[in-house]
Amino acid sequence: MNAGKTIAYIIAAILILFGVLFIWATFSPEGNTGWLVVGIISVAIGLGLIFLAGRKRPGLEKQDVNVKIDLSGDVNLDTLKCKSCGGTLTSENIKLVAGAPFVTCPYCNTTYQLTEEPKW
Repeated sequence: MNAGKTIAYIIAAILILFGVLFIWATFSPEGNTGWLVVGIISVAIGLGLIFLAGRKRPGLEKQDVNVKIDLSGDVNLDTLKCKSCGGTLTSENIKLVAGAPFVTCPYCNTTYQLTEEPKW
């Protein structure tokens, strides 16, 4: 939950609390009918804030990112093997975490970051 939603929920709770107090005070011996209007409006605004803060916004769903790399020359595809146990790894074992490729071995459960060795 982000800060905007948290602030909206806090303001809504305060508005609903005071709205209920105004509605309740309307029926006291010193009550005023104007308080009823203020209470109903306050509760309605509070419920509206809860509705607006709680709805899902389009475009904020989980997104898949595909990175396509254009390599500058001939590329030979080598079999990727685990550094610990030597097990064969596939593309399903590689995940992008904070912009860095990490591999998790399905055989020994070792996790490490992939690094590219210089070719020279």
